[in-house]
Amino acid sequence: MAEAATAKGSSQIAISPAYRRYALFVLLLAYISSYVDRQIMGVLVEPIRLEFGLTDTQMGFLGGIAFGIFYATLGIPIAFLADRLSRRNIIALAIAVWSAMTVACAFAIGFWTLAIARIGVGVGEAGSSPPSHSMIADLYPEHQRSGALAIYALGVYIGIMLGFLVGAYVATEYGWRAAFVVVGLPGVLIALIVRFTLVEPPRGHSDGLAAAERGPINVAVARQQIRAAFAHLWQDEVSRHVVIGVTLVSFVGYGGAYWGAAFFMRSHGMTMFEVGVYLAAVIGVAGVIGAVVGGQLADRLGSKDMRWKMWIVALAKILAAPLILWFFLEFDSTVALVVYVPTVLLGAFYLGPSFAMIQSRAPVQMRALCSAIMLFILNIIGLGLGPQLVGVLSDLMAPVYESESLRYALLMLSFINIWGAWHYYRAGRALAARKG
Repeated sequence: MAEAATAKGSSQIAISPAYRRYALFVLLLAYISSYVDRQIMGVLVEPIRLEFGLTDTQMGFLGGIAFGIFYATLGIPIAFLADRLSRRNIIALAIAVWSAMTVACAFAIGFWTLAIARIGVGVGEAGSSPPSHSMIADLYPEHQRSGALAIYALGVYIGIMLGFLVGAYVATEYGWRAAFVVVGLPGVLIALIVRFTLVEPPRGHSDGLAAAERGPINVAVARQQIRAAFAHLWQDEVSRHVVIGVTLVSFVGYGGAYWGAAFFMRSHGMTMFEVGVYLAAVIGVAGVIGAVVGGQLADRLGSKDMRWKMWIVALAKILAAPLILWFFLEFDSTVALVVYVPTVLLGAFYLGPSFAMIQSRAPVQMRALCSAIMLFILNIIGLGLGPQLVGVLSDLMAPVYESESLRYALLMLSFINIWGAWHYYRAGRALAARKG
């Protein structure tokens, strides 16, 4: 009885407005930590490349495939466990692992040892987002979910901001190895906060459902559940177009985020510290505003016309397209730096609405798994291949464009955003049809 009372009390705390806000804040801290540790490679591309004598293709591998494949693949089995075990404990363990492996990057002696450490970071980060998405979906009802997940998505932009700012400063003053240590260690504290201050929300509570049953953990059940989740994401037309759309725009986004600092250093002659401060300011302000505004607009406009939950993302991508073209074709550094600001703001619209739509349409008992499958596809293609393709294209075009080869590689990649916008438009149409 004592245990039941404790569990009941924990559930009540988990669904109170104050606790709900606190839990979202802590999960946001965890997400920020993951992106700091993930993005730190982007600001350190040039010093690492020069010290180890690597090509852009090799650097693309370190920022893409080495991290992305393990991050994406392990997300599915971990999410299966998260739909049955304590999501809080899984998140806490994941933070501890990726933080330790980020510190391990500081001790790399060459390409392969750094690749192994980055794989370790990917393994740890695989256990964070799917269970976090699931917990937030159980804390916030559908009409508030886009906004809540947009706040969670701020971790992308705050994390990138801190990664650029702290990484550039520490690397400039103390070397790139020290930067890995400085950004990795705080994750240990965040892991402890998650483990000892968060409680599990009742599954399905925000949708007015009884707590979902947790099935047994065995291989047969896992296969069946994974097949069912894949089938749901493919057969549900809205989910299918969202997954394709978010994958395509992330392909562009990850490629640009990883190579952004190197582009400004090579094409605009900026120092690493100047790039770090500038990108931290732009991504930290414009990115955060864009993510919040995108989520809020999706909730508000979507409450009147469901199609706008997805159409707001399509519109943002279409409006950003000419600005991106201008940015990469602009050789005046001052103008380019100004044009970059609205491209970042509009580019941030997609995260909250995309995550929320997947969670809202997924069956309660497989929300973490559906999120993991979406992230698996997104990260295999976007995170794994985006930075890699940019590196390959840059090396291929280097004999013609020399130091400007990275500029044109990024420019070529940006056109994929239009394709992604079309899928968000289709998702809105399908959503309207299903709402009847």
